[in-house]
Amino acid sequence: MGPIAAPLVPTHALVRTLRDVGSGDIDAAGGKGANLGELIRAGFPVPDGFVLTTAAYARAAEAAGADPGDPAAAGSRLGGATVPPEIATAVREGYHAMGAGRVAVRSSATAEDLPDASFAGQQDTILDVEGDDAVLDAVRRCWASLFNERAVAYRATHRVDELAVRLAVVVQRMVDADVAGVLFTADPITGTRGRAAINAVRGLGERLVSGAVNPDFFLVDARHARVLERRGEVLGDARLLELAALGRRVESHFGRPQDIEWAIDRSATLWLVQSRDITTLYPLPASAPADPDRDLRVYFSANVAQGVLEPFTPMGLQTFRLLGASFAAAFGTAPADPTLGVPVTVEAGMRLFLDLTPVLRNPALHELPGRAMSVMEARSARVLERVLEDPRLAPQRGGSRLRSVFAALRVVLRTGAPPVVIRALARPAAGRVRLLREIDALAEMDVGPLDTSAQRIDAFERLLLTWPPRAFPRLAATVLAGVIAYNAARRLVGRAASEDELRTALRGLPFNPTTEMDLALWVLSRIARTDPASRQALAERSPDQLADDYRATGLPPVLQRELGAFLVRYGHRAIAEIDLGLPRWSEDPAHLLGALANYQRLDDAAVAPDAQFTRGVREAEAALTNILARVHGPRRILAAAFLRRVRQLLGLREMPKFQAIRTFARGRAILAPIGAELASAGRIAKPDDLWFLTLPDMRRAVAGDEVRAVVAARRAEYARELTRRRVPRVLLSDGTDAEAAYASPAAEGALRGTPASPGTARGVARVIRSPAGAVLEPGEVLVAPSTDPGWTPLFLTASALVMEMGGMMSHGAVVAREYGIPAVVGVPDATELIKTGEGLIVDGSGGTVALEGSEHIAQ
Repeated sequence: MGPIAAPLVPTHALVRTLRDVGSGDIDAAGGKGANLGELIRAGFPVPDGFVLTTAAYARAAEAAGADPGDPAAAGSRLGGATVPPEIATAVREGYHAMGAGRVAVRSSATAEDLPDASFAGQQDTILDVEGDDAVLDAVRRCWASLFNERAVAYRATHRVDELAVRLAVVVQRMVDADVAGVLFTADPITGTRGRAAINAVRGLGERLVSGAVNPDFFLVDARHARVLERRGEVLGDARLLELAALGRRVESHFGRPQDIEWAIDRSATLWLVQSRDITTLYPLPASAPADPDRDLRVYFSANVAQGVLEPFTPMGLQTFRLLGASFAAAFGTAPADPTLGVPVTVEAGMRLFLDLTPVLRNPALHELPGRAMSVMEARSARVLERVLEDPRLAPQRGGSRLRSVFAALRVVLRTGAPPVVIRALARPAAGRVRLLREIDALAEMDVGPLDTSAQRIDAFERLLLTWPPRAFPRLAATVLAGVIAYNAARRLVGRAASEDELRTALRGLPFNPTTEMDLALWVLSRIARTDPASRQALAERSPDQLADDYRATGLPPVLQRELGAFLVRYGHRAIAEIDLGLPRWSEDPAHLLGALANYQRLDDAAVAPDAQFTRGVREAEAALTNILARVHGPRRILAAAFLRRVRQLLGLREMPKFQAIRTFARGRAILAPIGAELASAGRIAKPDDLWFLTLPDMRRAVAGDEVRAVVAARRAEYARELTRRRVPRVLLSDGTDAEAAYASPAAEGALRGTPASPGTARGVARVIRSPAGAVLEPGEVLVAPSTDPGWTPLFLTASALVMEMGGMMSHGAVVAREYGIPAVVGVPDATELIKTGEGLIVDGSGGTVALEGSEHIAQ
């Protein structure tokens, strides 16, 4: 890679006063320096100082022979080299120009304090430095810290190019702090905007950030100037409100919630010594109202409901906007531009959310989402129950409950679903056959010519606007008929059957396309096992190699033929298949081939999928016989009829998604050739970039616009969102992650501390008192007395963090939130009460730690 090459720069470019830099000067002043200069320019109280620019770093790194490709050697060379004379002179001049005296010397990297990664504490800060030689030594230490282990690991995690990183150094007048601390302008645990979380300690704030002390903690409603929570007395209410108001002004200036370090000197003057974006908050939809008191919205995560925590590609999101528009048109409320979707579907963090507010505030329907989720997503149902306690979501007055019911009935009737339900209940077998015949016809519907790219875009839009309202209500109605039959049977058998028996009666349901697919794959594996060449290929080649061979028609003939037949039926499916922008199995069968290879190792016939399914059918039939034997008279006849319909209809519950994904695959195939055309024309870099465009983007690109920059920006955002480990189930428009805000109470006697990073994790405890030589196995819970930046490499494999010391703003807590692992800090005697090897449940939202498999850890 070679040493860093420094451009030739004039001496005056080596040092700039903080007043001379702003938010546009990150390349020269680094993130911290640029933000401090911006604060000074905006009139905020910031100690004066200067920035030793990245040009100085580059010159020093070149002189020292520092090679970013060898971080350990680069750090050692920078830390041990003499500061080049012209740089040393510039530093001395800057230091004396500010009056010399005691200063703080702070690292300020170009990849620091950025909107998507804070890099908090990764490079060094040296406090209380005085004298020319001491300042120069501190500068060297800052330069060298760019290559310390934790900083290198952090950059690798955030995919930061080592060659692109430079370091500036801020030299700033030292504040003789009486009280210092950290202020988050939004609650970092719940995400609530406008709720300031403040930690404070006596003396220097470094004691707080390093986790050396347990700070006082305060929660302030900055919007309404109210102190909500107080743990400690180091700050009075008036000062807390002053801090919260100042933080609100800083947030307004930068346009994003801020993580602010502050200090109050011996003369009671308040200073800001750092401000950076809070990088761990879940983003809000662009349409979120500004004033949650007047209009609070409730967003339910469709991603979480579907078990897809990853972000959607832009084309995946575009698909759901079209789906929403298609249903709206069917109900008589078509949007002017279907590519923009409808208000009920919103996007945040490249994921899909449904705005439930109109339903939740409807007097007749407000309980409906909770009831539906109690079946499909129980955790979200419990969260919604708590959310509905918020007075801002009280049912709207003046509406007629009866009118709401009739309006809902009109919508249902308009879908044409009721006749389908009646036909399915009356003649389930005939109804099912008729339904699937109609759906097959719709799947092959004519969508127009495909001769040009413009025609293909039109055809795709026509497919997604036409198929859903014609097919989906029929599919859903058939499943609903099965649900109705099940509920009717439950009522008829009453106490003659337990819930377990009724659930047993649902085993081995026929006509489930997902089960049928699994069994077909198992059959394929058995065929491959009887063919020596296929068996050898599966044993010796990697899934990716096998997939390449399949595409090149290079698999053994039996495996090539059987896999091809399987993909004709099921090739439209995929991992995270609801995202149309992701490849289908027909395009990349590596996952399937890996599964087939694993199946070859399954020798126990009793646990084979087909044997398990057959056993389930027998158990269901036995359960039905036993249940009906306890019911007599007409009730038995009716119960038997409904239970037969359950068996014939309820297996179709996977059919709506199966057919929707089939249509998605057709749509993807329609669009795919456009990618090759645009790539060959140089308007996108490669064909797969197509899936990072929307339909309007595609139309512009087909018309001649180059959209490479659009794709690059979206790919960068997508890559960042892929690293996000926590996605709210229910998100409020004030930023609140409802599940984190309404965490369940701890089990009696559980260890309690301060919630520092939200989420719940289970793992085996590893008690570590020093990071030196420590090993943390993947998935273990790190239990430590406290942490400083030297512990950071251990966080990469931890499932959760428990600390005896520190607060919500300490380094360990900040990094835990960055990595998305739950953390509880300030847990007294944690390293004594918890033993290595014990299973723990760490609730980073509720601030508790409990033993796995028991109610509590005895205190």
